[in-house]
Amino acid sequence: MQERIQKLISAAGLMSRRAAETLITDGRVKINGHTATIGEKADPATDTILVDGKLLPESGDKVYIMLNKPKGYVTSMKDEKGRKDVSLLVQELGVRVYPVGRLDMNSEGLLLMTNDGDFANRLTHPSHEVTKTYYTWVLGKNIPQAVERLGLPMELDGYTLRPAQVETVKLLPGGALLSISIHEGRNRQVRKMCQAVGLKVTRLKRVAEGGLELGDLAPGKWRALSGEELDKLR
Repeated sequence: MQERIQKLISAAGLMSRRAAETLITDGRVKINGHTATIGEKADPATDTILVDGKLLPESGDKVYIMLNKPKGYVTSMKDEKGRKDVSLLVQELGVRVYPVGRLDMNSEGLLLMTNDGDFANRLTHPSHEVTKTYYTWVLGKNIPQAVERLGLPMELDGYTLRPAQVETVKLLPGGALLSISIHEGRNRQVRKMCQAVGLKVTRLKRVAEGGLELGDLAPGKWRALSGEELDKLR
């Protein structure tokens, strides 16, 4: 059965559909000897599909895991600068998975990973507005006022953010531990929001996403998602 080439690459567990589109645009995918284009269709049963010169693997069982990403790891399966990436933490899986969304190198906590491209696309598409909650350690003065401002609509990089849900978990010397829940998940959003209200983030940890909680999963460890958890995300 013919499917769009970016969907086939995603279904094979190599990468997300968006990443596959970039690969195709860069001319790194071929179908029966010719360079593929975005939207072109193929049938893995009858067509020869090469990605970077290698045959497209057959799509196997779908894998869904939660990783507690430690600070200092790049949310990527390979880093051009030679930095540590999250692929090093899931090697024993024996199956290639890729991150659903991102956590910057200096952030930690809950990171979903899968080889199911459709599932990843559903979770990362803005229309689904998956809620993500972060424990945010900050330094700054007048914490109550800053918390109030964080809970209001805010313009960031030319985009108007929906109001965040913000709670003060604990006051600390010179700052506080805040719980910040957002919907959009734009690049470095929580850090930029805090900066905009005069707070400096010293530590950022994602503790929940789409109804799932990180719980007591140790840093650097992963576990499979249960059927009930997958139902929540879907």
